[in-house]
Amino acid sequence: MKIVFIGTVEFSHKALEKIIDLNYDVVGVCTKQKSSFNSDFKDLSSICENNSIDYKYIQDINSSDNISWIKNLNPDVIFCFGWSSLIKKELLGLAPMGVIGFHPAELPYNRGRHPLIWALALGLKRSASTFFFMKEGADDGDILSQEIFEITLKDDAKSLYTKVIKIALTQIETFLPKLEMKTFTRMKQDDTKANYWRKRGQKDGLIDFRMSSASIYNLIRALSKPYVGAHLEYKNKNISIWNSEIIDFEDKNIESGKILEIKNKHITIKTYDGAIKLLEHEFNTLPSVGDYL
Repeated sequence: MKIVFIGTVEFSHKALEKIIDLNYDVVGVCTKQKSSFNSDFKDLSSICENNSIDYKYIQDINSSDNISWIKNLNPDVIFCFGWSSLIKKELLGLAPMGVIGFHPAELPYNRGRHPLIWALALGLKRSASTFFFMKEGADDGDILSQEIFEITLKDDAKSLYTKVIKIALTQIETFLPKLEMKTFTRMKQDDTKANYWRKRGQKDGLIDFRMSSASIYNLIRALSKPYVGAHLEYKNKNISIWNSEIIDFEDKNIESGKILEIKNKHITIKTYDGAIKLLEHEFNTLPSVGDYL
């Protein structure tokens, strides 16, 4: 079974390593030399060079030149794990088994952009690692493999990313022989249950202390490293916030955003329904108790 692999993030690197370690025939890799928007960007060229695998740096995966390059490799299946642009019809139909994609959400629920970030920001208690046969729509193809996982209150972007990778690599080890032996099954998605998460922008990472403590906590952990970080506005500057803790505070007569305490560089701030302590932040000069954020 000849595999062409497309990817350019940390998960792509781990998945490609896994497939190679399992002695499957990767005949070509499409990756990127740099990325301006993938916080977890990974150039896959080094692993290709170490394993004598042909690779190509790609910008437009659907260009005629790139389609020709992939077609000449004569793949049986194409894996697209960690690529931010849609795969168009010509490429989708190029390999006999099609293109298999990956989406860390419980499809058909939560199709679309930034699935791990949205799951944490919305306070979801579970999600899934899903491999599926790609179609022209976004994340709407038949499911090949899906594993549910728990999201705990202690999870942040890094821990959840690590959890998903571990689960996904186990799935890859399970479904690869089924693909090779043609014993895999396809589960159709119920489109009536589908929703689509939108692309996030900078304003989605802005902390507003009129929000509940839980909402602020979820936003901060959702955007923690390797992502860009949640932020607040202070003296016309954006200050990144990386870690926080919810604090019980029952005085209803204090306005949201007022700084209640600063101790050991930890800043406790009144929220709509309590308080939150900023444990890791990028204030160069600390504000003062009584200031408003």
